[in-house]
This record gives sequence, C-alpha cells and structure tokens, in this order.
Amino acid sequence: MSLLEHTEVRTDAVVRLENVSKQYGSGAHALLALDRVSLTVRQGEFVCLLGASGCGKSTLLSLVAGLDQISGGTLDIGGRKVSLMFQEAALFPWLSVAGNVELPLRLQGIGKAERKKRAAELLEIVRLRGFGDKRPHELSGGMRQRVALARALAQDADILLMDEPFGALDAMTRDILHDELERIWREQDLTVLFVTHNVREAVRLGDRVVLLSSRPGRVIEDFPVTQGRPRRIDSPEVAGQAAEITDRLRAEVARHAN
Repeated sequence: MSLLEHTEVRTDAVVRLENVSKQYGSGAHALLALDRVSLTVRQGEFVCLLGASGCGKSTLLSLVAGLDQISGGTLDIGGRKVSLMFQEAALFPWLSVAGNVELPLRLQGIGKAERKKRAAELLEIVRLRGFGDKRPHELSGGMRQRVALARALAQDADILLMDEPFGALDAMTRDILHDELERIWREQDLTVLFVTHNVREAVRLGDRVVLLSSRPGRVIEDFPVTQGRPRRIDSPEVAGQAAEITDRLRAEVARHAN
C-alpha cells in the first residue's frame, strides 16, 4: 500500500465519541476535564490531539483505553483492542528487551516458543534486531521508546494510543522516530490517536490535527492535513500549517487567560 493510498478517506469509524464529558469529584470541588467532546476516528487514520497543558488530551486517551469511565455522552470503539504508549518507556529494568516485549504475549497465554518468535519479529519491525538480550539501561532513550512501541504492538491492538511518546527525546532522535512510526503505521495498517504539545510534530504525522480548548476540553477545530507523505518536519508546507494552528492555539490560550 502506498502512502497516498493509505491517506485516502475511509468512512468506517473505529473510535466514536459523542458529547463525551468527564468530571472528577462532585459538588463545589468538581473538576470538569472534558465537556461534550465529539470526535470520530476512521480505520487507518492518524489523528493528532493538540491543546494547552491541562486541556484533557491524556484524559481522553484514558477514556478510549478503558482506564477510566466517562461521566456523560457515548464512547464506542466497537469492541476493538487498544494499546497505550506513554511518554516514558516504562520498561521493567530486570527484564531483557525481549522479555519486556514478550510480557503482553505471556499475559495472553501464548507459549514460550511462540513468544520468542513473535518478540523477535516485533524487534525486527522497530529495527532493534540483535538487541533482545540487552537490558533497558543499556539502551538510548530513542531505543527504549522503540522497545515500548514493540511492546505496544505485541498486544495486537487495532487502535494505538500514544501519549506524547517522543516528548522527552532530542530533535534528531524524534525526527528519526517520526519516520519509523509512519512506516510501522502504514505497514501494520494501524489506527493511531496521538497526543502532543508540538504543533509541527502534529502536522508532520497526522492526517488530521484536532485542537482542544483549554479546560474543560472541547473540540474547537479540526484541521485536515492534505500534504502528501512522506513529510519533513522542517518543510515550508509543514511550517506554514503549523503556524496557522499555532495562531489558533495562542488565541485560545489568551482567551482562557482573560
């Protein structure tokens, strides 16, 4: 499947939120994190969520992942499997790289021989062939995130949720991992919901960039990214759309501050 074919419009929704709200606590101390959020993500889409700190982006991922319950509205993923990847790799230091990747497979009840085979295949996918016997502390930050991605893929999920997975990495490593993630997304035909604070990263990766308001989070704009792939984060086209979205984000932050 070519990059252009992958970005064709597909109508089959795999994530659907209709007027979803999330409130923490009750009474005078209640905190409304999300307010009537409606969002549809189609099969094979790469959708980036963007907004100021505290706008509910991570909360939204937690709801889709089933780690928390909505307070109102409807959330439907049609029984599909979901995996969640965080900013920190969160690898178990006492396990080898292969052992970390095998863990979800073990929890699925897959036998030892098949686990080892599948882990080796996943490490090949994230370009860490030959590193299975290493421990996490022996790897660079970028390599640890590749292991975390392999572990997420081991869950054989239909939907990959990513919560600022490259936020702590240097610019060059992040750029390389953008290319790798795009390759894997295309080859594995994944649906990705990706949270970031980096506007250029969102335009570099996304089919769409969904902008949330300051708390409580609401969808205030949905920007389609029509540029062909592959993209470069420093290209004039990416920079131009990123500037447009940044202006809208600044206006929202200023409105909230006033």
